[in-house]
Amino acid sequence: MTAEPVKHRVRWPVPPQDGYTVDDLFTLPDLPPHTELIDGSLVFVSPQRRFHFLVIDLLVNGLRSCLGPEFSVEREMAVILDKRNGPEPDVSVVRADAVTGLDQTSFQAEDVLLLVEVVSPDSESRDRTTKPLKYALAGIPNYWRVEQDGTNGRPLVHVYELDPMTQSYVHMGVHRDRIKVDKPSAIAIDLSPVDVRP
Repeated sequence: MTAEPVKHRVRWPVPPQDGYTVDDLFTLPDLPPHTELIDGSLVFVSPQRRFHFLVIDLLVNGLRSCLGPEFSVEREMAVILDKRNGPEPDVSVVRADAVTGLDQTSFQAEDVLLLVEVVSPDSESRDRTTKPLKYALAGIPNYWRVEQDGTNGRPLVHVYELDPMTQSYVHMGVHRDRIKVDKPSAIAIDLSPVDVRP
């Protein structure tokens, strides 16, 4: 006697006519981990690659060692930009007084000082265009985009600062072996520990 194969039926959420809101993002049952809300649409994240994981770890640890107690470094927490946008950046630096407890699931844009996105093949367009535009319009003063260098596999950190007059980001430079900036505070992180061996 052989067992019958189990058939799994995936039930995708059907969006409301005007799209989802951030309230839906936090109340819809059974959403995959790290689901984001962009322009009222749910965005599901692909499985994380090793480069992505290692760079996030390096930056979280580096930022925590550089920044004082008035800052909190958060990993993969939703940031509420408006009622139809709740992205989940890879790393956020927020004001420490915005941390409310262990059950917290999100931060408001006005409490965020720096957002970091580590680009993956499925997120290239969002991390290069969609998210920076939205982050800038929400008034987030600093944005870093991390890409993998095509020649040696190491991280390249593109640093942006908000121009409040135009509500857009200004590219301040690319950092390869070490990132050294003074906003939102003095930060120096050695990028070489990322193990790029196969």
